[in-house]
Order: sequence, then structure tokens, then C-alpha cells
Amino acid sequence: MADLHHTHELAFDGDVVTKRYVDSKPGAAEREWRGLSLLAEHAPGLAPAPIAFEDGVVRMTRIDGVPLRGLPPGAVHLAAMAEALAELHAAVPARVLESVPLRPWQREAVVDWVARRCAAWEPREPLVDRAVKEGAKWLESWSPGDAGITPVFGAGDGNLANFLWDGARVRVVDFEDCGRSDRAFELAELVEHASMWVDGEVEIAPAFELSPLEERRMGECRKVQALVWLFLLSHEHPRNPPGTFQRQAERVLTRLGA
Repeated sequence: MADLHHTHELAFDGDVVTKRYVDSKPGAAEREWRGLSLLAEHAPGLAPAPIAFEDGVVRMTRIDGVPLRGLPPGAVHLAAMAEALAELHAAVPARVLESVPLRPWQREAVVDWVARRCAAWEPREPLVDRAVKEGAKWLESWSPGDAGITPVFGAGDGNLANFLWDGARVRVVDFEDCGRSDRAFELAELVEHASMWVDGEVEIAPAFELSPLEERRMGECRKVQALVWLFLLSHEHPRNPPGTFQRQAERVLTRLGA
């Protein structure tokens, strides 16, 4: 799940990046190192190459590129991003993926977090209050089961800024929440991330051919991810345009069909 708090410090020395994690996010450095190591073996070039890991500090190679957030979402960028995501998800062989720990903030943890936020919500304004009420009602009835699950290696963060365009391809950074996941859940988290729409809608979902069961699962996961962002954006952040919170409430109601 997206984390709006400071989780690490970055230092650059030529072609080497040093990422030092703060103590408030246990296991993040280990997950980053594991993810970079797996990708270096199974999808070299897609992500930074791991160099060293010690005491919560990960050193990796620096890769060139401009973050997709802030760039016009042209067809060439979206195609390259979809290609990078497909490579990422399929990178780790099934026999290896089975031994990779589940990524943090999988469905059960996210549902529990959203349910607690809904229960603790204090009325603020009609549109938002309605979104919270409808979200809580839907959440109580949601029983997704295992239908539509396609195991993949997931980065665990849908921030558009983590996808770097180097003029020829898109590569991926930031693996502090990576792990075993499922494709529908990963895509739902990506397309509902605020960075994918706050500056202009980035339509990446149509680039993926999903089975009917995956489509249904992704649609349901998008609902819960939209609710996640409703609470994350409940305090306006200066980097987002004014009115972002209200727009998110509208997105929640649209996703819920309410």
C-alpha cells in the first residue's frame, strides 16, 4: 500500500545509489534487496542491480531515466510501461516465486485497514461521508475468494514516479514492498494510485489481456484501492492540486456504482 510518510534516505555517488531505510518500516530493506537480487537474476536490466546490503542499507546501481509522472502520457510511454510491468510480473519462475514471501499489504491487510478507517470516520462533508458509508457497506459484503488469481512477482507500489523512461524503454525502481502477489491486485493498486490520475488520467489497464475472472477480480480490487486513497488523501497534501480529496470521493462512488 502507498505510504505517504518518509521511509528512506537516498544518496548518490556517481553510478551508485545508497538507500538507507528509517526504522519505522520493518523489513523494507530486506525486501528491496530480495527484489533487486531476483530481478538481477531473472530480468537483468529491468531494475537497478544490487551491489551491497548491510544494516538496513541497500546499495544499487543508478539507472538513467525520467519518471513517467510529469511526462505527457503518450502512447509510446504507456506501451513501454505495460511491457515493463508484464516483464516484472513474469520475471520470477513459478518454482522460485512459491518461496518468495507475500508482499506486505495484500488484500486481507488492506481490507482490515480500510474497515477500521470506515468505522472510525467522523462526518465531514456530504460527498465524502457518502463515499465512506457506501464503501463500508460494500466492504461488508465483499467475498472475493481465490477466483482470478494469477501469481506474479509484484513491486507493491503503483506510484507512476517509480517508472523511468530512458528514451527507449521503461525500467522500474523502489521495491521496499515487493513480494509474491497476484496480477489483478497489482494492476488494481497501480491504476488507482493517485499519481495515475491526479495530473491527468493515465489509461494503462487496457494494455493488459486479462481473463474474465481476472477482470472481475481487478474491478473489485479497484474498489478497495479507491477506498484506501480516500483515507490517504483525507488530509490535502501540498503536492496535489486543491480538491484532490473531493475528486477521490467521486472516484470511490464511481467505482462502487453508488
